[in-house]
Amino acid sequence: MGNTGRGPVVPASDALKGVTMSIGLLGRKVGMTQLFGPSGDVVPVTVLQVGPCQILQLRTKDRDGYEAVQLGYLDKPRRLASRAERGHVVRLDSKRQKSRAAAGVAVVPKAQCEPKRFIREFRSAIEGYQVGQELTVALFEKVAAVDVTGVTKGRGTAGIIKRHHFRGQRASHGVKKVHRHPGSIGCNTFPHRVFKGRRMAGHMGHVRRTIRNLKVVRVDVENHLVLVNGAVPGPNGGYVMIRETNKLPAAKVEK
Repeated sequence: MGNTGRGPVVPASDALKGVTMSIGLLGRKVGMTQLFGPSGDVVPVTVLQVGPCQILQLRTKDRDGYEAVQLGYLDKPRRLASRAERGHVVRLDSKRQKSRAAAGVAVVPKAQCEPKRFIREFRSAIEGYQVGQELTVALFEKVAAVDVTGVTKGRGTAGIIKRHHFRGQRASHGVKKVHRHPGSIGCNTFPHRVFKGRRMAGHMGHVRRTIRNLKVVRVDVENHLVLVNGAVPGPNGGYVMIRETNKLPAAKVEK
């Protein structure tokens, strides 16, 4: 059937044209505050301290089977870093290094920086990047929306009411000290077991979550800050990954 008057139909292949995916940055969640828009409306924002980040490694298809840019954020004191962590960013003289050099194995370039506390990779083309390069929050100056990945707050072992929002049992006559209990969970003689996936008490929180398509309200290059409209997973001070969003407007379907 033809168009129903809701605008032109955009094929999915055409919607992808002109979309460029860049690598992201690492940072920390500072906290939430509010700003006032031009019309006087209140905008809730999350303040993110982003970068500067240094490129520690470049993953290549020949050596690693995929392309990615590995970033490090926030210096770690050398006295707290292990030898492996220090050797990841600078070349350390060792018997293994000497034997590999004698065998003709190519030396992987090092970033020549301090060990980092937070290291993550972004799957992206590596053209134009080099090991040791420093990336700042200026990457997001012309970005309209971002995806933020973090680890949610851990709630420990939680019951069914807090974890699954069950209403609990009645508080009427005869119900004694079981108001927050789950009640019956099993079946009859057949199948004589509890089905997998039954919602019960257990570990809650401390999982990786991504909030997509958060609008960038302000970018402060001097103070390495990004203000996004909305909430971000994790506690204040928690590490996050920020990259340009890949969420596209839904293509309209002909009816």
